[in-house]
Amino acid sequence: MANKRETHTYNDVNNFVEALAIARQMQQNWLTYGVDFVNFYVEDIDGDWLETWGNDEILGNSRLDAIKEFLVSDDHVAVRVREYLGERSLFDFAVNLEEYWSNPEVYDRLSAVTNLLTCDQNLEHADDIRLLDLANSLLVKLADIL
Repeated sequence: MANKRETHTYNDVNNFVEALAIARQMQQNWLTYGVDFVNFYVEDIDGDWLETWGNDEILGNSRLDAIKEFLVSDDHVAVRVREYLGERSLFDFAVNLEEYWSNPEVYDRLSAVTNLLTCDQNLEHADDIRLLDLANSLLVKLADIL
């Protein structure tokens, strides 16, 4: 029986040769111009692209928006979270919370939210129980709104 597997080696080789030529040119520019070689490859080198890296992901995220709206609401869990956080940044907490929410394991979420609330501080046993209650309540609320 004949092997009917198609091969596209010609196109793959051409793509590889093209990518290799581009990489060699970039390396030659680096050797010739030093770190100024990036001016050939980055349009707005003096702009704020580094400071705003990833903002597109943050600003257009509807889940993050829902979390932020909840955290500033009058809900009793949101109020308890704000009291617990004190002077810490609510926005940073919301960003981290949204990231942890992406974790599919419920136990891992509880652990992550607990660590996020405490910022890895050592707490007494009584505080641990209240903290776990707060983290669990927060996860229940997030499950409702997300």
